[in-house]
Amino acid sequence: MTIDLDAAPAGLGPKIAAGAAGLVVLLVAVLAAGAGTGIASLLGGGETTPSSTATGQIPATMLLLYQEAAATCPGLPWTVLAAIGTVESANGTSTLPGVKSGQNPYGAMGPLQMLGPTFAAYDQPVPPGGANPPSPYDPTDAVYAAARDLCANGAANGANLPASVYAYNHSQSYVAEVLALANSYSETEAQTVAAGTAGGIAVDWALAQVGTPYIWGGETPGVGFDCSGLVQAAYKVAGIALPRIAQDQYDATIKLAPGDPLQPGDLMFFGQSTSDVTHVGVYIGGGQMVDAPHTGADVRVEATPTTPGATWGADVLVGISNPAA
Repeated sequence: MTIDLDAAPAGLGPKIAAGAAGLVVLLVAVLAAGAGTGIASLLGGGETTPSSTATGQIPATMLLLYQEAAATCPGLPWTVLAAIGTVESANGTSTLPGVKSGQNPYGAMGPLQMLGPTFAAYDQPVPPGGANPPSPYDPTDAVYAAARDLCANGAANGANLPASVYAYNHSQSYVAEVLALANSYSETEAQTVAAGTAGGIAVDWALAQVGTPYIWGGETPGVGFDCSGLVQAAYKVAGIALPRIAQDQYDATIKLAPGDPLQPGDLMFFGQSTSDVTHVGVYIGGGQMVDAPHTGADVRVEATPTTPGATWGADVLVGISNPAA
């Protein structure tokens, strides 16, 4: 049968043979993911502190499993493994077919949604605390098998993380979603400093919405956001009321002066001028922001200029503000 690689469902893993066309798609996926989801920070590897997004979404036992299993593959960030677990089964909490027993419609099993032959290829040696014989439904066996799968397909020594995720599930959108979510699971130094502040709370909440579809006029978690709806909702959680429209948010907040340092939670406004603001995102540090970009896309993390007047696509960065000031 013919399978649309970009539409491949979660859990197919590296079971779809990619020919020449697949290699082209792979290169596109790698470049797109690397440019738009903070791949440089993921490649840093090493010991990282779980963000409040991670601890809020991942049960403590699974969080520890991801960290321990990733440590068996130098170069594989635990955040990537955790993001796959979240996307595939909400870290084993999903009640969909195939997670606890049986198979999903594509034959995938367990909390990491692996096909039987793929799991069998990576289920040895039995990890400490795993089932014997190994079972794809056992969280320990599943997480370690997934780590070995990623390690064998590009994650070893951080050689090509996007390729390893693409091998796990042949879908460009899957790669982008996993890497963006992984980026949100590790606290940057700036986020650590900002923890507990209104800006830090808004950043963490906005990052937790990564993967939510863009819907014009949207302002509902799990359903859809537009750019200003995401910003308004994030700051509402942080205890700050903002207007609904990007232009009004720009007008209502205090702009940074030239030379002022950026902080997580600052708002990045784009458009043609200060009286024609058409887009807004939440700065997360490291030259990146989280935003709801446009129809046909999802909430995501992407690079942003940090100097007002700099171009960003067809727009310019018209200003930066601090809603908490």
